[in-house]
Amino acid sequence: MQTLIQNGIAIIIALQSAGDWLILPMRFFSWLGTEEFFFLVLPLIYWCIDSALGLRVGFILITSNLFNNVGKLLFAGPRPYWVSSHVRAFWTETSFGVPSGHAQHAVAVWGMIAAYSKKTWIWVSAILIAFLIGFSRVYLGAHFPHDVILGWLFGAVVLWAFTSLWEPIGAWVSKKTFREQVLIAFFVSLLFIAVGLGAAAFRDGYQIPESWMSNALLAGTDVPAPVDPSSIFTSAGTFFGLAVGAAWIMSIGGYQAAGPIEKRALRYILGLIGVIFFWMGLGAIFPRGDGFIFYSLRFLRYALVGWWVAGGAPWLFVRLKIAERNAGAKSI
Repeated sequence: MQTLIQNGIAIIIALQSAGDWLILPMRFFSWLGTEEFFFLVLPLIYWCIDSALGLRVGFILITSNLFNNVGKLLFAGPRPYWVSSHVRAFWTETSFGVPSGHAQHAVAVWGMIAAYSKKTWIWVSAILIAFLIGFSRVYLGAHFPHDVILGWLFGAVVLWAFTSLWEPIGAWVSKKTFREQVLIAFFVSLLFIAVGLGAAAFRDGYQIPESWMSNALLAGTDVPAPVDPSSIFTSAGTFFGLAVGAAWIMSIGGYQAAGPIEKRALRYILGLIGVIFFWMGLGAIFPRGDGFIFYSLRFLRYALVGWWVAGGAPWLFVRLKIAERNAGAKSI
């Protein structure tokens, strides 16, 4: 591992020596793998382009995020600028570094879009985007090359699992009643929490090396806080809300993303207002900290975001007559 780290530092320093003109484009490609970007793109796909694809993208992103958090806790790998003061921190994080979440989510999400479309040019675009996102993480000093490679591999495994199991699991769930679907979603969300907390317990009492702390502070970044269970409840809550919202909207007639461009644009604007309220508004209201109450509120907040995206907003669109029911449309 030490050899990988030392070689990785040498590669990063060489890339960064190419010039600061790369900082802006590399930050752009990194942004394509952030939570903020996906919170903008997922609703756009689901509400305005293809609801079936949007749901697939939502679930694969949530699942990828959970397993990435577990992987980070198991590997406990540092960020490059934690290890070497010679690495410039153009993008900072407080979590462990390996595997790269940006690289993993890029393969999972963009790969799902390509697999769903089954078009060669989309596959080529998805591969290129995933590569550039991973490359940007190395240049920005956020990840070692091996972090990114493992992220790509993890993402490929998640993508393979989803493309293999989506249809049979979807067919099984569709035969259940709405109440049974809610119970299944809640059980899976509890499983997410159990797996995540198990990984966090594995690192309970972990002491961050003093050199990592001092190098992070020297870079002018936040102090590393890699053992943080809050992201586990983010994934679990979003999964539960998205699943319940999708099940509910299907139980009352479904939803079509088709329609005139002006109606699609209006849906996106109105829907984002709800996302901002639940995501940022409740984030400002709900207290933050460690413990059952704080994690429960985080679960609730992200469950409401997921429910709004999958069910609440589409219901409002149909009521306002800027969207139609799913009669005869492709099954979600």
